[in-house]
Amino acid sequence: MKHNFVRRRRARLGALTALAAIASGLFLALTAPSAVHAAEGDPYTISGNVQLDGEPLEGVVLVVDGAGGEQEVETDADGRWQVKVPEKGVDYTVTLDEETLPEGIAVVEDTDGDGEPNVTTSEMGQGGRLTFNFFIGEGERNVTGFFDQFVQRLVQGLNFGLMLGLASVGVSLVYGTTRLSNFAHAEMVTFGSIAALVLVGPASLALPVWAGIPLAVILSGVLGFVLDWIIWRPLRRRGVGTVQLMILSIGLSLALRYVFQFFIGGGTQQLPPMAATDRIPLFGAVGLSVTEMVSMAIAVVVIVAFAVWLTYSRIGKATRAISDNPSLAAASGIDVDHVVRIVWIVSGALAGLAGVLYAYYRPGIRWDMGAQVLLLVFAAVTLGGLGTAYGALVGSIIIGLLVEVSSLWIPADLRFVGALVVLILILLVRPQGILGRRERIG
Repeated sequence: MKHNFVRRRRARLGALTALAAIASGLFLALTAPSAVHAAEGDPYTISGNVQLDGEPLEGVVLVVDGAGGEQEVETDADGRWQVKVPEKGVDYTVTLDEETLPEGIAVVEDTDGDGEPNVTTSEMGQGGRLTFNFFIGEGERNVTGFFDQFVQRLVQGLNFGLMLGLASVGVSLVYGTTRLSNFAHAEMVTFGSIAALVLVGPASLALPVWAGIPLAVILSGVLGFVLDWIIWRPLRRRGVGTVQLMILSIGLSLALRYVFQFFIGGGTQQLPPMAATDRIPLFGAVGLSVTEMVSMAIAVVVIVAFAVWLTYSRIGKATRAISDNPSLAAASGIDVDHVVRIVWIVSGALAGLAGVLYAYYRPGIRWDMGAQVLLLVFAAVTLGGLGTAYGALVGSIIIGLLVEVSSLWIPADLRFVGALVVLILILLVRPQGILGRRERIG
């Protein structure tokens, strides 16, 4: 009877902690800069005109992608459009939505020779202004079918989900072994990308990418160890409650975030490409760059290696035992402090790798980039099941697919909302999450 009461109390505590994590994450997400828009005060300008035989075309939709994220804009009554961006000296891609052109009208000249007349890419020079012109006339539109777009979004969603999974697993491991909802995990993600920038950036050490990125992951693991050694371990030994620890993690998150801003500024910086940036056709209209394929391959290999470690290694088995019942694990002779220390190292390393891959996915590095995906990380952990590492992976893949595929029907600004709505619906049916149950599997 007492055992059942303890189980129910732990379940209620986990549910309350999850709700507090989601609420606080939502607050941070709403107060942080948007992940898909440049800031209004950005200093550089991209503009253009859309005309047909000298007559302006109003209401034509264009999408600008590059540093600062993706932005959507419409032409005004004079056929003009303009957006603000945070960086110069980088490439920007502008896509004109031909569906918003009059019937029988299309972009008729391929200015950059990429086979897509309505898509053009150019580098913003040091002047800080960039102009895109499209030649409009009667012609056949280059239309991509809905099925091809759907498949392309699925592939992109899988890529995003794998990256999100690396970050989510770290949160789940820490929660499973310490019952801490660590909001500073967002800054551990950011730290990985900043460490990579310092190691491989042209203005820093300029190491080769193949050497600098593994070193960045190692430094991220060291950060996890240092945070546990200086902050979390002493507080655990003093018996500080999980709610107090969670509040402390929010404060630590804010402090680290502004330390990052102090050192790298408020702009967006780019990592050197892993390989050629040209898109390679795979099947149908689906294509990926070499960097995207390398990122997906790295994520898959690391996730498989992690699953093998968690399932078969002695430390992995001890981690799962502590996640299920810390008191029983300690009574069985498991050194809980030692295992938790290793969990923090693994969590930091995985978060750092996620930060590097996210820097290539966005693309670009910002001081607040980890906070931009923090809510999705907690959503993935909650969806998969609190404290289950495998559940975090499943939840991350689902969230990643929903985020990308939903943009076919809803504006890019709202693509995160669809994933969170599905999270709410699933939790209403299965409150413990997809893989959450009394006997945890991860």
